[in-house]
Amino acid sequence: MSLFSYEGFAVLTVLMFALDLYQTRGGKVSIKKAAIWSVFWVLLAFLFAVFIYFNWQLMAPDSTYSNTKAATAFVTGYLLEKSLSVDNLFVFALIFGQFMVPERLRPRVLMLGVVGALLLRGGMIAVGAQLLEDFHWVMYIFAAFLLYTGFKLWKEDEEEQEDFSDALPVRIVKRFFKVTDDYHDHKMFVKGDKGWLATPLLVVVAVIALTDVMFALDSIPAIFAVTREPFLVFTANVFALLGLRSLYFVLEGMLTRFCYLRVALAFILSFIGLKMLLVGTAWAIPTTVSLCVIVLTISIAIGASLWKTRNDDEPSADHQN
Repeated sequence: MSLFSYEGFAVLTVLMFALDLYQTRGGKVSIKKAAIWSVFWVLLAFLFAVFIYFNWQLMAPDSTYSNTKAATAFVTGYLLEKSLSVDNLFVFALIFGQFMVPERLRPRVLMLGVVGALLLRGGMIAVGAQLLEDFHWVMYIFAAFLLYTGFKLWKEDEEEQEDFSDALPVRIVKRFFKVTDDYHDHKMFVKGDKGWLATPLLVVVAVIALTDVMFALDSIPAIFAVTREPFLVFTANVFALLGLRSLYFVLEGMLTRFCYLRVALAFILSFIGLKMLLVGTAWAIPTTVSLCVIVLTISIAIGASLWKTRNDDEPSADHQN
C-alpha cells in the first residue's frame, strides 16, 4: 500500500481529519487559530497538486492524462469544490442559528457534517464515474441539472431564508423520539424517566446530513465536467472538505458580507454545465480556461462584496458623536 493507491490516500485522509479534529478540541476556536489552519489546508492542497505533477504516472499508470493536465485538473476541481463548499457555510450558519446550537458544540457538529459529506460523495463519485463510463448520455443529464441549478441559484431571493424547523429529518426524529428542550453537551440521547430521549443535537445532525445530500447533488456532477478521473475527483473533494470547519470559524461573522457570492456560484455552475455539454465537440472548453474562469469569478465576487459592504461594520455618525 502506498500514497499512490486509493488505500494509501484513505489512510492519509483519516490522519488529516484526525489532525483537524485535534486542533479544534475543547469546543472553542479563535479566529486567529482558524485562519492559520485554513491557510495550512489550502497550502497542503497545492502541495498535493505538486505531488501529482511529479508522480501522476505512478498514481494512474493507465491514465491518458499527462502530469501537467492531471495537476491542472486537480487544482481546477479543488477550487471549484472549495467555492461551492462556501455555500455550505451559509446554510450551516443558518442551521446553527435556528436551532440555537451552543458554540462549544459547533466544531463537533461540523466534523460530523464533513465526515458524512465525504462518505456520501465517495459513494456518488464511484457511481457517477461508472455511469459516465458506461453511458455517455448521462453527461448531458448532469449538464442540464447544473444549468438548472445555476438558474435556480441566480433567481433565488437571498433575503428569503429557508426554515429548517419543519424539515423532513426533524419530522422523522420527532416521530420516533421525544426530543428534550435543552442540549446535553455532546450527547444525542439521554436517559429519562420514561426511557431514552433524543436531544436537539440529534435533530441538528440529521438536518446537516440532509444538506450534505443537497450539496453533493450539485458538486459531484460539477467536478465531473472538469475531469473524469475518479482519483482526481475524490482527492479534490477531500481537500476541499478539509479545513471547511476552520474556514467556517474565520468567516462566521462575515458571511452576510458576501452578497455577490451566490451570483458568482450561479454563474460558475452554469459555465460548468455548458462545459459539460461541449465535451467531445470542436468547442470543448480547456481545463485551463475553466480554472481561470473560476478564479476570476470568485475573486471578483469577493472583492465586489467586500467593497459594497465595507461600511457595514463601521459605527454610525450618531453613535460616534
